[in-house]
Amino acid sequence: MKKFKKIVVACLIVAPVFLINGCTKLDEKVYDQLITDNFYNNKNEVLSAVLRPYTHANAWITPSGQDGWWRPSELSADQLAWPTKGRHGEDGGKWKRLHYHTWLSDDGPLNSAWSLMYWGMGLCNDPIENLEKRDISKMGITQVEKDAYIAELKLLRAFHYLKLMDLFGNIPVVTQVGIPARPKTVPRAEVFAFIEKEIKDNVDRAPLHSKTMTGRMSQAGAYAMLVELYLNAEVWTGTARWDDCIAAANKLITGAAGGQNGAMALDPNIFDQFKSTNDLSKEAIFSIAYEFRNATFEPSWTGEFYHFQQGPIYGGNRNGNDGVVVIPGVFTTYNDTDLRKRGWLLEGPMIRFDNGQPALASGGNEYSGQQIIFVDNIRKNKINSTVSNMSEGEENSGVRFNKYKLGNQVAGVVNGVTVPIDPNYNNTDWNIYRLTWIYFAKAEAIMRKSNGVANAEAVQLINDCKKRAFTAANFVPYTTATLTMDELLAERGREFIFEGFRRGDLIRFNKFTTGTWWDHTPSQPFRSLFPIPQVQRTLNVNLDQNPGYN
Repeated sequence: MKKFKKIVVACLIVAPVFLINGCTKLDEKVYDQLITDNFYNNKNEVLSAVLRPYTHANAWITPSGQDGWWRPSELSADQLAWPTKGRHGEDGGKWKRLHYHTWLSDDGPLNSAWSLMYWGMGLCNDPIENLEKRDISKMGITQVEKDAYIAELKLLRAFHYLKLMDLFGNIPVVTQVGIPARPKTVPRAEVFAFIEKEIKDNVDRAPLHSKTMTGRMSQAGAYAMLVELYLNAEVWTGTARWDDCIAAANKLITGAAGGQNGAMALDPNIFDQFKSTNDLSKEAIFSIAYEFRNATFEPSWTGEFYHFQQGPIYGGNRNGNDGVVVIPGVFTTYNDTDLRKRGWLLEGPMIRFDNGQPALASGGNEYSGQQIIFVDNIRKNKINSTVSNMSEGEENSGVRFNKYKLGNQVAGVVNGVTVPIDPNYNNTDWNIYRLTWIYFAKAEAIMRKSNGVANAEAVQLINDCKKRAFTAANFVPYTTATLTMDELLAERGREFIFEGFRRGDLIRFNKFTTGTWWDHTPSQPFRSLFPIPQVQRTLNVNLDQNPGYN
């Protein structure tokens, strides 16, 4: 079992109610003051406060079923959508507004994203303040442990600000709970500088990445944040930082920041990073770690991606809302010999895991009682309609998510081979940063330094990642001639589909507001940032709105 997961289970038992409740609801009672004098009295209580922001991060950084960072980051881009399917999925039009880039400054989902992320930041600020002002002898920890906890929390706080800055640009920076009461908006470049300084000031004080740091912010997570900062620096500040991006990437590639399972390295099997034992991955840098066997903390993305009757397809007991699908045509961007095409995506007739028989739909929808067949189009096929847009879907519309695997709860037969019950069922971690992403970032930085031209090093970085997706006989390596910037963006799409980075990639490649894709036409340039939610501006008159929004 993962050491971090053991700690989470123990700390959830000792943590007070005000630390445990409320990652999934934004309408609960809020208290003005929390008395902490009787807390932080032993190492377990300290750990429960340090670890609390991680369980909350599940709510906003992963596709958790909530309007956090992930939904606007992916559903506004060119790979994924949540179309209306028959009587399901209209949801007040919020998915259409994301797809069409017509979101409003008073859109509830954007306010939820803002609130969840700032809430998480507050869950970092509170223990930072409490740890800094308390004596180690009163908490049952050493000075080394205290310094490491504070560094870890400051890095995790920086991560919250990085993702807030990604979506909203100009935001307030607050490092104390409730002080100031109404903080002012800070220009994006200043937010960037704050995040960069926080990371640099604390990276060496944080632990190296290791098995015990699974699911926690370590030196490796800090360098991954720097890679993301510098990769997007030209967009976020107006000044390119390609050499800094490469230097930060090298810290991870060389293993200087530690590794979750020994020396950090690319996993030879491209599927190992996404299965129920992906805590054994050598390339995991920072993840949301789950432990369902000993706690109720489980992956939340099933509701986002799974069909109403998904359980029999993979041999489990979890279904979904039949929501997010792959935009028509993305499936065909994968070569038929690409193992990711069938390994990460579901298309065609679905069968039951337990007996190989057709998996049937139910519930009174379009194909109730018939075999589930996921199709690479979004239209009402049952009535032979050729109209294809965000309003014309039906139950089977769209190729589906199959990248992360929960494992199987029942025995089954796959390709004639009996598969026993997976003892790690429902424990799959969600990777936020993985080494493959670092390889791609370094390659891009190298190419951008050379006006978009690849050299041998950039080509090797991408080929090292891509070759795992093909058998030796089918792998066609990139060359300095074939690895163009457009091809790099396309390969990023194939490799990192569902992982939350697509909006940022399109912005960096100048295609987010200028591009055309299925049922989407170019939008106004100011749409590269989301508006500061109007409800937040009503509560805080010191918040300035982003240009272009009322």
